[in-house]
Amino acid sequence: MPLVRRLIPVLLIGVLSAPLAAQDAPSRAARQRLLEVDDLFRFRRVGSPVISPDGEWVAYTVTTVLEKEDATRTRIWMAPAAGGEALPLTAAGVSSSSPKWSPDGRFLGFLSARDDGETQVWVLDRRGGEAQKLTAVKQGVSGFEWSPDGKRLVLTIRDPEDEKAGADSTAAAKDRPEPWVIDRIQFKRDGRGYLDRRRTHLYVFDVATKALRQVTFGDYDDGAPAWSPDGRMLAFVSNRDPDPDTTVNSDVWVVPVPEDLGPPPSARGTAGDGDEAAAARAVVDTVAPRRLTGPPGGDRSPAWSPDGRWIAYVTDASTTPAGLAYGTSALAVVSVDGDAAPRRLARALDRSISSPRFTPDGSGVLFLLTSEGERSLARVDLATDEVTRVIGGERSVASYDMNASGAIAALVSAPHLPGEVFVGGADAPFQRITTVNDSLIGALRLGAVEKTRFRSRDGTPVDAFIVKPPDFRPGVRYPTLLWIHGGPTSQDDWSFDFTAQLYAANGYVVVMPNYRGSDGYGEAFAEAVFRRWDDEPLEDVLAAVDHVIEMGIADPERLGVGGWSFGGIMTDIVITNTTRFKAAMTGASEVLYASNYGHDQYQWLWETEYGFPWRDPDLWKEISPFYKLERITTPTLIMGGERDWNVPIINSEQLYQGLRRLGRTTRLVVYPGEPHGIRRPSFQKDRYERWLAWFGRYVKGAAATTTSE
Repeated sequence: MPLVRRLIPVLLIGVLSAPLAAQDAPSRAARQRLLEVDDLFRFRRVGSPVISPDGEWVAYTVTTVLEKEDATRTRIWMAPAAGGEALPLTAAGVSSSSPKWSPDGRFLGFLSARDDGETQVWVLDRRGGEAQKLTAVKQGVSGFEWSPDGKRLVLTIRDPEDEKAGADSTAAAKDRPEPWVIDRIQFKRDGRGYLDRRRTHLYVFDVATKALRQVTFGDYDDGAPAWSPDGRMLAFVSNRDPDPDTTVNSDVWVVPVPEDLGPPPSARGTAGDGDEAAAARAVVDTVAPRRLTGPPGGDRSPAWSPDGRWIAYVTDASTTPAGLAYGTSALAVVSVDGDAAPRRLARALDRSISSPRFTPDGSGVLFLLTSEGERSLARVDLATDEVTRVIGGERSVASYDMNASGAIAALVSAPHLPGEVFVGGADAPFQRITTVNDSLIGALRLGAVEKTRFRSRDGTPVDAFIVKPPDFRPGVRYPTLLWIHGGPTSQDDWSFDFTAQLYAANGYVVVMPNYRGSDGYGEAFAEAVFRRWDDEPLEDVLAAVDHVIEMGIADPERLGVGGWSFGGIMTDIVITNTTRFKAAMTGASEVLYASNYGHDQYQWLWETEYGFPWRDPDLWKEISPFYKLERITTPTLIMGGERDWNVPIINSEQLYQGLRRLGRTTRLVVYPGEPHGIRRPSFQKDRYERWLAWFGRYVKGAAATTTSE
């Protein structure tokens, strides 16, 4: 039976009408309050919905911020697909993630690191009882998938650390650091630090006997495993170029699964033991993986057709340097037997896609579609190549799951609705089954969100989202913040945005443009940022400010600008090209670009976009805001994480040092131990408080209201 191909009215009502009705009721509005920083600890984040094989239950995760512990915990819950009371499945004291139903629906597998151990696969019997640890891999497990018959798992496991023969095993010796010996071109990753030669490979695990067998090998990282419908093969993604560190290529591969996994681990050790790994390699690696796709782009997210003949996957829409750096993603299928060349699907769709899944009858492929501020669940018909929306409109679908009957569980957000789980499909209307944040949302008076379109200086149409103060009054001009998203290959969309709503609650109009380089507007729009960071993207974000001034809602004398990552980079470009903003916040940004080469994780991108710094130093000097610091007069708050290898903190330090030596108003805030994204809840709160205080002082002209400023 075909999946629903229309916008479901029930979904429209469930997502949008209830929050709006709550705002319109005068009696309730009187009891509502404005959003505040401490609500960061009150919101709970819903994720990873998975629908049971019989379609009766949906398991999902709920992440809670624990203010006293300064940490987060993730718990797995289960709710009836028909609606009703949700049940907690895992304990509150330890995090659990990645829920996955066994094919018979009896068990729910998940990942957890309990008793201070490594992350392992655990299982729960849906009928009740305590969770049982299924795997005991010495170095832990990073991912898993059930085989179609439920008798095996494919595990994603990183190689163990080398243990030197005769090494000192005393406590003091274990605490003594070893030097990093680097022999790779790609030798850093944010969140990982310096990289060694340990790689991530695939293993097959027998649920009954606990036998474990490695099935991929080599100086490559393998991931995204997917079982064939008959359980005899695994598709996976890997970059197996002669030197993977020098390319951004990845391909879809298939490898046979051995019928005999060998004796149980009690007879042969555990994953990573030298003798066992060598024995497994000698037996299995004689059947080498077979590549289905080719370079130079990134092929990923493989999904099998029900008959096992085809694999759908995501590929780069363009293989030009600009396309590989910033381009859109496309949908394709390839024959498993290799008797047909890869074929693009949805060929008329000049938009990015992700997360493909064949429909149960094999007639179409579902996928997530990013388009003009929307993130929809869509379907392409294999016979006609026609694309239809399953869930569309002014909302954002973050993820989805589908069972063999075509029932779908989706995580959906809207401007006044943090992500919640909806269930529908197979001609059944989508209905919301979770209400995790309803009580909190119902107590808040939130700002209206609208999307507007304007023309940049060269006439190109550009979109922006505008969030207004909850008590917005037409005819009044408000202090306004230009808030620039990162990426740049991402987009602002219709999902609930805590940051924008917090600014709105504090009296700001927030303008969030999808400038050139953003995803969701086609290949040419996305690639326009290539080698032109300070050209079209700059004109687009400034045109967004001009537009809201022309609309009569922004006060041109009270403007602020800010962003994180590429949003911070664009902020640096903005304040070196105009003095119209009264304050700026630049987070995790870069200013002296040559200092990043060999210091961050983007060697390939720098070389592809701007070449080697020593070959054209004048170009690198021309593009770097550092050499234009004299132009900056905007009071600038600078932030970053101490251990950020995405955009290293050296950039923030250099910007701060230069502005201080020039006598400009500035401040540098470095968060200890933090990577590119600030994770610690107390640091997240601190960041919000500093943002509000900085803009409050220099945009509004108000006295600081917190000592953290």
